[in-house]
Amino acid sequence: DEEWGVPVFDDRKLFEFLVLEGAQAGLSWWTVLQKRENYRRAFAGFDPKRVAKFTLRDQARLLRDPGLIRNRLKIASAIQNAQAFLRVQEEFASFSDYHWKFVDGKPLNNRFAALKEIPARTDLSDAFSKDLKKRGFNFVGSTIVYAHMQAVGMVNDHLTDCFRHGEIRRLHSKLTPPPPTASLPA
Repeated sequence: DEEWGVPVFDDRKLFEFLVLEGAQAGLSWWTVLQKRENYRRAFAGFDPKRVAKFTLRDQARLLRDPGLIRNRLKIASAIQNAQAFLRVQEEFASFSDYHWKFVDGKPLNNRFAALKEIPARTDLSDAFSKDLKKRGFNFVGSTIVYAHMQAVGMVNDHLTDCFRHGEIRRLHSKLTPPPPTASLPA
């Protein structure tokens, strides 16, 4: 609860969450969190410029790394996503600018009282997922994207009786949207 749901505007941190959310597909978040430092080491500190240059030899090395989830498609997608990430940075000045435009620069505060109320995906995550795929990202289905949106604070899905719900809500009220650098396509 110290990190999940706190708004993230740093590009490298957003890339880290994209890599980790892609690795998590079909697994528990806890499994991925236990391997997080291994991912940080293996994926060059989550530097998208370095990861984008990984070769087939690098992929083979990662597939042999017992500290990672050794899934060929997930590892290849992290590299592909780094390349797409750099293209988005070039177009929008930062990935964060692109990312946060989906919520007009301000996180959404939901008011769920029970876990069963929290959706696995939303119309917003559908649109975000569709746009990411159009830009060449992989392992970014709507459910994965919604989990990403929760993790990086685009939506506050802490239950209303959770101590973090109010803290995150107050944090959101102090945020100012980043200045526009480019608009999303219609």
